[in-house]
Amino acid sequence: MGDSEKHCHAGERREELEKTLRPVEVLALALGAIVGWGCFVLPGIRFLPDAGPIGTIIAFFVGALFQCIVALSYSFLIKPYPVAGGAFAYAYAGFGTKGAFICGWALVLSYICVIAANAMAMILLTRYLLPGVFDVGYLYTIAGWDINAGELAFVSAVLLLFGWMNFRGMSAASAIQVFLAFALTIGVLVLTFGTIQAETSIWSNLEPFFAEDRSPLACVLMVLALTPWLYVGFDTIPQTAEEFTFSPHKARDLMLLSIICGAIIYALVTLCVAGLIPYKELLAQNHAWATGWVADQVFGRWGGVALTVPVLAGILTGMNGFFMATTRLLFSMGRSKFLPNFFASVHPRYNTPWKSVIFTLALCLIVPWFGRAALIWIVDMSAIGTALAYLFTSLTAFKYLAQNPDIPEARWGKPVCLIGAATSIICFILLVFPSSPAAISVPSWIMLFIWVGLGGLFYLNRREELLHIPHSRLRYLLFGKSDYPVLFKEADEEESEPSASVQ
Repeated sequence: MGDSEKHCHAGERREELEKTLRPVEVLALALGAIVGWGCFVLPGIRFLPDAGPIGTIIAFFVGALFQCIVALSYSFLIKPYPVAGGAFAYAYAGFGTKGAFICGWALVLSYICVIAANAMAMILLTRYLLPGVFDVGYLYTIAGWDINAGELAFVSAVLLLFGWMNFRGMSAASAIQVFLAFALTIGVLVLTFGTIQAETSIWSNLEPFFAEDRSPLACVLMVLALTPWLYVGFDTIPQTAEEFTFSPHKARDLMLLSIICGAIIYALVTLCVAGLIPYKELLAQNHAWATGWVADQVFGRWGGVALTVPVLAGILTGMNGFFMATTRLLFSMGRSKFLPNFFASVHPRYNTPWKSVIFTLALCLIVPWFGRAALIWIVDMSAIGTALAYLFTSLTAFKYLAQNPDIPEARWGKPVCLIGAATSIICFILLVFPSSPAAISVPSWIMLFIWVGLGGLFYLNRREELLHIPHSRLRYLLFGKSDYPVLFKEADEEESEPSASVQ
């Protein structure tokens, strides 16, 4: 590809991001995005009540295995398509314009939900750590949750800080991510060691191993359905592929390592919560934050306060990781005309997608005003979005390997891709099928329908312009080269959409 094509296609400049990310920064980005607030908050309110300790642990590692299979599908595509956008760019390569928009819209939902959930978890943390400090200036109540001016100001300040770091550039944001990921890991190991040493920690505290009101299989499925959301952070790696300072070939190992480490950390925290005293007794006490109570018992009040270091690190790494991933996804969608040009602007000094940063920040600043009541709803919606993105990626990877049989991974990679696709479909069915033990709630359905409706309206608004963009131009905007190979038949898409321009 010549320099003229690299920077311009039909008089149009393609904005590009600077290569600044090292392997350790990419691993910290993914691990921090995987291990967020849910690792420390959900054991007492979702995992143990729904599945029991052993049912939860089995689900964690079975889910990690499945997500590693999905990650392999990503690794097949990150080498031929090392650009910002991740699954969105892959969906275009595999299925064209409509598939790319559906996948990109689902991912935007998933990523912003994770940022929002982490922001709300910070309010829970401050109420435990500093009672009476930020929960002042009562404004109103939503579903039993008080909205206070002090908490809104605190969370808004944190979000503004992350927005500023991402506005200034990846170097500042990624350096903070490495530090926080290290603090997160050390904190979890300290909590684990302290819990094991406690006099009351015995194996029988984990009984019953599964939730008593459902079968062991149903218990595992309850948590397994959430694993696309639990491990969603690994796909922040392909989202930032355009900014790697190293070969994309290393991305596979980094993704697999981040998933395995995430599963171990989830399992350790859950076992700590369940193992100090009989976990049924712990759940009956109805603590606002079971993990914090366990840390108080193990280390004393100041030790419990110290636990907030890894918890805060988990929350902040999740917020920062998905902030970076969301802005890169919006940038890619804007650069390829799926979203307005507003999202494709790169700052002339900091070389960051600064308008995408501002848009993401604006949406996140709205969420704390609605309280913590929608936290579980957000988790379910996010899991659906990520399962859909994983399905598109797995199917695209299968098509890529099928059309390139000479690639060394093709022979064993195609069955892997099919397993990844089946895994995504199973998780999706578990969440949406009404009689499933993991079926999402009515409020989640309402919020999901609203998001799908907004996406439909947005697509209709952009449809005419998208269909008049030649595929050669879309390939240039997405991949940097107008004749970059894609896996769908452009003639078929044009036949189904007669108004589309022919190259």
